[in-house]
Amino acid sequence: MSEPAPWRLGVDVGGTHTDLVLLDSASGDILIEKVPSTPASPATAVLDGLGRFLARGIAPEEIGFFAHGTTITTNALLELRGARVGMLITAGYRAVQEVQSQARDGNPFDYFFRRPEPIAPQSLTREVGGRIDHEGNELDPLDADAVRRAARSLREAGVESIAVCYLFSFMNPAHEAETRRILAEEFPEAAISLSSVVLPRLREWPRMSTTLLNAYLEPVLVRYVRDLADGLDEARVETPQRFLMQSNGGVMPFSAALAGGKTVHTMLSGPAAGARACAWLAPDEARTGLVSLDMGGTSCDIAFIEGGAPLEVTESEIGRRPIAVPTLDLTTISAGGGSIAWIDGGGLLAVGPRSAGSDPGPACYGKGGGEATVTDADIVCGYLNPAHLLGGAQTLDFGAALDALERRIAHPLGMEIHEAARGIRRIVDMRMADEVRVVAAKRGVDAHDFTLLPFGGAGAVHAAAVADELGMRRILVPARPGAFSALGLLCSDVVHDYVRSELRPLNRVSPAHAERVFAGLEARAARELAAEGFAAAAARHSREFDLRYVGQGYELRTPLDGLGLGGLDDAAMAEARRRFDARHARIHGHAATEKDVEIVSYRLRVTVEVPKYRPVGEPAAEAALPDAAIAGERPVHFDAGGPTETLLVDRALLAPGVRFAGPAIVEQFDATTVVPAGWSAAVDGFRNLVLERGHG
Repeated sequence: MSEPAPWRLGVDVGGTHTDLVLLDSASGDILIEKVPSTPASPATAVLDGLGRFLARGIAPEEIGFFAHGTTITTNALLELRGARVGMLITAGYRAVQEVQSQARDGNPFDYFFRRPEPIAPQSLTREVGGRIDHEGNELDPLDADAVRRAARSLREAGVESIAVCYLFSFMNPAHEAETRRILAEEFPEAAISLSSVVLPRLREWPRMSTTLLNAYLEPVLVRYVRDLADGLDEARVETPQRFLMQSNGGVMPFSAALAGGKTVHTMLSGPAAGARACAWLAPDEARTGLVSLDMGGTSCDIAFIEGGAPLEVTESEIGRRPIAVPTLDLTTISAGGGSIAWIDGGGLLAVGPRSAGSDPGPACYGKGGGEATVTDADIVCGYLNPAHLLGGAQTLDFGAALDALERRIAHPLGMEIHEAARGIRRIVDMRMADEVRVVAAKRGVDAHDFTLLPFGGAGAVHAAAVADELGMRRILVPARPGAFSALGLLCSDVVHDYVRSELRPLNRVSPAHAERVFAGLEARAARELAAEGFAAAAARHSREFDLRYVGQGYELRTPLDGLGLGGLDDAAMAEARRRFDARHARIHGHAATEKDVEIVSYRLRVTVEVPKYRPVGEPAAEAALPDAAIAGERPVHFDAGGPTETLLVDRALLAPGVRFAGPAIVEQFDATTVVPAGWSAAVDGFRNLVLERGHG
């Protein structure tokens, strides 16, 4: 029997850079590459980075695992670059996409409010006869001829993808399954998204919206995955273990993405990897309370992690469009290194939401970009070393940054140039701090007591300023902050989520019936795992009910962990009710124990563990900063008092236990960490840099 391939590769595609982490699973050693992203063809940057590893002597056949996080689907939605979509809907209900729901985002007093343009316009929506009732009974047979006519007309209209969303298909998918069969005969080249596969769940508009998003984005993702797979084949990285990160913090095989119906599970693929890394690589802080700050080139992603795991939601919005699949509870704001500074109509300084991205990038990149960005402000203030980016592999043009700030901001506003640079930083730091406050308020927690974990290329540059604004006293900067999300891809298991709605009073659902519903979900999971090359016996199952009091308009996920291990029984169903009451009281402050409860949906999560990166700790005896780690000094404009001569520290030469006080700038290959005056820094046994406020 041959030895398993030793190398495991994680790749995170960001708006500015693509990060690659290669892990030797035998020794635990890590190699890192960071290359400019290629938005027009994201796979190109991935293969460029892979080529760098191969050029360093890594044999392609020794890479036995490939995991990938990407924002390709999110970007395609936000930039409206998805497929041309047609929709088949139950006769008489074509207006559902127009009416949507009574919920309205934004300012309720905005008289010019408009909803986003429909993904499938009325001109590409076709009504189909046939009707399933709310209990799954067929009232009228499917009009197969109408399906054939719709397929032909949509084909002539140039449609690439078709969403099928019939009433109550989550109770009985027979009509949608037959529709797929007919469409495959009449229009075989079209991608087909069935609501009974994508989201077999109650509530018509969220189910339709999620199915439409899947149809809109699936051709984009499938093309990308195929191109990437072909590129990996050409590079002779032929491992069958190729995975995509999902929004729920787990990974799925390429084959699952290519099979269809799961594209909507990748919408937060990139940010989810970072949140997953936080929970796995900082377990103590993740249990007591952690706020992640993933600041890259184009945006900043914020997540709260409590009880050892990132918080989750089952409904969210992306680009003002509802999506109802499990995702980590992430907030994204336009605050990145490439965020462009500008002067608004009132003559005030503003930052973002536009970003210079990777091409042309900030002015200091020297690629022809003339806009002043956050990165340009950082370099002018002295936080960044122009000659040290990516270990010297990329130099920054200080003069270009200075010129952009002078022309675009300082001169028009009559400001001194360092004052303008500090203003840009202040705005972006305040925006990140304000967003953390908002999320903390929604969660009912005090972020003051949490640890801030910054990562991404710019996170540790701005972390102390954000923490000061929030009154946070502790920051944990991981050993490799610039490649942290890519490393998170090597810390994730295979995870699939399944849901089926069936609205019934809990006290009228027999344990045997509930067991049959879960068994159906488990059978589907077993089939999909087998198709993906996993043994069903290797999977761990987690069951949940979605429960609500009769008459409520929302429900709560209620875990069934430890219940009905030999099959659900009356005691398990009674305990599920008690758990729901307790959860309702904890979240909403009260429980209506006298009210009847109803089941809305059954949920199943299937997890298959894969080998993960496990850092090994070292002894950390307290020691002073060694002379060898001091790389000199640099003037830094922390505040209006003028420049401060600041110690420069080479992080690669910091051993566990080393402690020093700010002000200091800690430089490494993939990131820079700012330690202001009033903060101290210490290296722990895992080579994390722990910053504490008020400690000398």
